[in-house]
Amino acid sequence: MSFPNPKETFQLIKELVSIPSPSGNTEKVISFVENYLKEYNVEMKRNRKGGLIVTIPGVNEAEHRMLTAHVDTLGAMVKEVKSNGRLKLAMIGGFRWNSVEGEYCEIETSSGKTYTGTILMHQTSVHVYKNAGDAPRNDENIEVRIDAKVSNAEEVRSLGIEVGDFVSFDPRVQITENGYIKSRHLDDKASVAILLRLIKFIQTEGVTLPYTTHFLISNNEEIGYGGNSNITPETVEYLAVDMGALGDGQSSDEYTVSICVKDASGPYHYGLRKHLVQLAQENNIDYKVDIYPYYGSDASAAIRSGHDIVHGLIGPGIESSHAFERTHETSIDNTEKLILQYVQSPLVKY
Repeated sequence: MSFPNPKETFQLIKELVSIPSPSGNTEKVISFVENYLKEYNVEMKRNRKGGLIVTIPGVNEAEHRMLTAHVDTLGAMVKEVKSNGRLKLAMIGGFRWNSVEGEYCEIETSSGKTYTGTILMHQTSVHVYKNAGDAPRNDENIEVRIDAKVSNAEEVRSLGIEVGDFVSFDPRVQITENGYIKSRHLDDKASVAILLRLIKFIQTEGVTLPYTTHFLISNNEEIGYGGNSNITPETVEYLAVDMGALGDGQSSDEYTVSICVKDASGPYHYGLRKHLVQLAQENNIDYKVDIYPYYGSDASAAIRSGHDIVHGLIGPGIESSHAFERTHETSIDNTEKLILQYVQSPLVKY
């Protein structure tokens, strides 16, 4: 069984990635999620960190499940207003400067004004700088060229731009005719869209859940602690829905659902991992089991914070994570199918 109108997930992803939401500045996208869910008559509340918790009662109210996906993204913050009218940046999240070189961006001032710009090397022009090709791509050389007539720090500040202003990256989202979606921030807005579609399906189709189930749309995952709180004492299982990372030595791909068995935090719960694999096999869901060496999730943050839970991690396979990401509709579909089976299945024996 899968959700009706599969193209709706891609359109929802497109809307989500088009809303700037670097970690620390996620109000707009959380409000979008709230508005999306309003018509489906679910209990919602925000936590103090600004994330959103949705609860659907189940037959068993003594044992709970929690599923989470994070809506915050990579981004930057103004570190310095330079004397040449450019901006020096500080990273938000774990990416490399070369992955955003040449990218269009948006600067949001503390008063709510926005300005566009481009992230460039200071030594960009090959007609001027001999070392344009081999100068280090780092926070000393990377700067933002603002789309405004400014040539010094005073003129920049007159726009209202100051240290601490958030900088978001243009997602450049495209949906291709042959089933791909490519965009920044598929990590993890692809999974957020999947959870929203799951909630809609449960409510509109009258699906009865065996256990009370919470959905946490977290907003600080990219900086390491998004899903480590608001876990009820009754919660037995905690499933992070994030991405499968592709590359040399990885088994994940853009066409299957990835089931993570280990990341930088260590192994995920063995019983839950086997349960997820069994569900995939029994329901003809294409999946891959994988290990991500430089990765952490909301579930690993929850474990580190001391919660006594069974934790797992699944998600669509995402090519070129933390850069120009891409996945295929079949990976989204397989992830949706596995999650739908999972929320209706019995708890694992721990």
